[in-house]
Amino acid sequence: MTATPTSQLAERAPTIVRASAGQRAWRALMKAPPTAWFGLVVVTAYILIAVLAPAIAPYPETELVGNAYEEWSEVFPLGTDQLGRDMLSRLIYGARNTIGIAFVTTALSFVLGGLLGLLAVVLGGWIDQVLGRAIDVLMAIPQLIFALVLLSILGASVVNLILIIAVLDSTRVFRLTRAVAMNVVVLDFVEAARLQGEKLGWIMTREILPNILPPLVAEFGLRFCFVFLTISALSFLGLGIQPPTADWGSMVRENATLINYGDITPLLAAGAIALLTVSINFIVDWFLHKTSGLKE
Repeated sequence: MTATPTSQLAERAPTIVRASAGQRAWRALMKAPPTAWFGLVVVTAYILIAVLAPAIAPYPETELVGNAYEEWSEVFPLGTDQLGRDMLSRLIYGARNTIGIAFVTTALSFVLGGLLGLLAVVLGGWIDQVLGRAIDVLMAIPQLIFALVLLSILGASVVNLILIIAVLDSTRVFRLTRAVAMNVVVLDFVEAARLQGEKLGWIMTREILPNILPPLVAEFGLRFCFVFLTISALSFLGLGIQPPTADWGSMVRENATLINYGDITPLLAAGAIALLTVSINFIVDWFLHKTSGLKE
């Protein structure tokens, strides 16, 4: 019998590890409750619609294709809005605009809030105190009202909308990051890294961050829902995503008069908002249950 060379065993080892990790992930997914599967299917469908919006929408986003408030028909499956634009196309493009802007805003808030939270924990002292008091001041002001005031002053552009909501929402991310990192920064391996002379960035990204990822990932889903609802609320009030860009919040406001005539068209955009929010919460609940170590 010929012995297998060590080099060949080393080449096979990473493949085996990756396969077993994939199998564990697949087994966990197969054991997911029906609510988690429902959330995953809905979120996947929303993402596909957002990405493929130009290909699947019957008409362009802003094109006037009929008369105002036309009824549902074969030509316009969901009718038209107050200007004669196809509602189905507007809903499809609204997924891309609303979800895309909400995702970018949430990601920016996590970068800002997470970085400041880690800095406050690792550096401590007066830096922690200054950041903590500044965050307390921002959190004391109602977020929606503060956003309305700032957008009224600075203008309701997409860039201003993203920056303002990201800064305001980063306060919650800062609080969570600081709270969970406080339990990790006092552990022996972090102190050992400091004694070895590791730099600040290494300690934050390699020692602390990997150990606090599960709650941060779950929080990302919840914060996305809050940002998504905030953007929709601002658009409904006229200070969010501006026309003629399709947005679910503004679509509810623009077609709200149809409810007086028994037309449910304005509720379609509101239903799309509610369905995505509920689906993400189902996924987050399942993820928190899996990462908490609780038994079924």
